[in-house]
Amino acid sequence: MAMAMEFLDLAPIKSARGTVTLPGSKSISNRTLLLAGLAHGETLIRDVLDSDDTKHMITALRTLGVSVTEAGPRALRVRGAGGAFPVKQADLFLGNAGTAVRMLTAVLALCGGEYKLSGVPRMHERPIGDLVDALRQLGARIDYLGNEGFLPLQIHPAALTGNNEVSIRGNVSSQFLTGLLVALPLLLKRTVVNVVGDLISKPYIEITLNTLRQFGVQVERDGWASFSVPHDARYHSPGEIYVEGDASSASYFLAAGAISGLTGGGPVRVQGVGRNSVQGDVRFTEFLERMGAHVTLGDNDIEATAPRGKLKAIDADCNLIPDAAMTLAVLALFADGATTLRNIGSWRVKETDRIAAMATELRKLGATVEEGADYLAITPPHASRLILNAIIDTYDDHRMAMCFSLAALGGVPLRINDPGCVAKTFPEYFDVLASISEH
Repeated sequence: MAMAMEFLDLAPIKSARGTVTLPGSKSISNRTLLLAGLAHGETLIRDVLDSDDTKHMITALRTLGVSVTEAGPRALRVRGAGGAFPVKQADLFLGNAGTAVRMLTAVLALCGGEYKLSGVPRMHERPIGDLVDALRQLGARIDYLGNEGFLPLQIHPAALTGNNEVSIRGNVSSQFLTGLLVALPLLLKRTVVNVVGDLISKPYIEITLNTLRQFGVQVERDGWASFSVPHDARYHSPGEIYVEGDASSASYFLAAGAISGLTGGGPVRVQGVGRNSVQGDVRFTEFLERMGAHVTLGDNDIEATAPRGKLKAIDADCNLIPDAAMTLAVLALFADGATTLRNIGSWRVKETDRIAAMATELRKLGATVEEGADYLAITPPHASRLILNAIIDTYDDHRMAMCFSLAALGGVPLRINDPGCVAKTFPEYFDVLASISEH
């Protein structure tokens, strides 16, 4: 499918049934690429995601002097720098790749070079001030080239202070803590990170800690309040490493299986992620079950369908599944009452303000939506009859496009504007959806 089109018209989908092999996790792919670039030795990364976000990371690594070469289908060979990057002056454009921006900001601040980081206009609206403040505690020299607290940034060589402790707020984005944890082994000394307030999106920190372990760095922690990077932390290549399938992407197909089951269709199975996943979004399955779906988890696959009728409305704390929670918002259209999604304040600082965007687009399909600072309450339309021919805006946000495609399973045609935005994490999404759809 040529995804440069301005819109995509989806016909009503009668049912979804079949098996989907998931693309690699974006979160794991970009963490693995960066650590492989910093490590001693050469790493063969298999099942790496091919998307806009990973392409930005690969381009950045090559610009910084790291060899990244193709090594077969969905495989890359990375020759690590063995510490700080060799290139000491670079201008990096990172699109809207938030994870890449936050991690590279922290790493480059400790690399002793002169670097400029910028992105698309939306990336310049996503906060980074808490991370910059934490890095300045270590002596980093970082200037804002535009608005205070936001990209673009200019990073300068710095005489680091020798501080052994640094503090960072935990309630804006877990990516700030991830950036610090990834960068601190470059200091070659024991450093403690203290988290101020509640830490959101904890499963993403679990992904970070797991990836660090795979590259030989064991971080000690006191619950979620503090993290200690040891003095002898060094990144060493594990040799060969596989990237898990993307659990956030799995949510769309599992939801499709559940919705299809309501009218006798389904099931849908995803391959590449299962009960032992390190990704927090695999817990989406627990919320599916609460809504009445039937879910079967294997070691490396998950299957979902639902009994005939309607899904159950739920009241859900979504702190641990911030991305997959968007899929719950569309599932709420098929529930038997009002569904409330709580603890989703981080949506405000994502690719778009996802709380506002989701509320606006759900209303186009006939839902009644109450929007709060960190919650959404969604009441489906009367008799669950969705409005025909809704035109869904996607706000240059890949997850908006993928979520709302599921509305076609409600027996209505709809239009998705700017479908190409899915290239950020899942370029083939609409083709894969079509492959399991019956009209």
